Amino acid sequence: MAKMCVLDEYKECTGCGECEMCDLDPNKKCDNCMKCVNSENAEFRGIQIDNIEVPENNEENEAFLNELQKQATDEEE
Repeated sequence: MAKMCVLDEYKECTGCGECEMCDLDPNKKCDNCMKCVNSENAEFRGIQIDNIEVPENNEENEAFLNELQKQATDEEE
C-alpha cells in the first residue's frame, strides 16, 4: 500500500515536504521548537493525533501500543 499524504488523506505522498514546514513560518522547516503550541495568547493548548503509524509484526511496537492503550483506558476510568 502506498504511503498517503498527511495533509490530504485522498492523495499519495509525493515527498514534497509541505507537511514538514513550520506552522508559524512557512519558509522554515519544523524543528519541533513547540512555539506553535506554547503561545501565550492561546485559549487552549494541544495537538490532535489522528493516527500513529508503526511497522507491523514488531514485538517492541506491539508492547508500546499495548502500554498506550492501557494508559488511555486508565485515564478514562
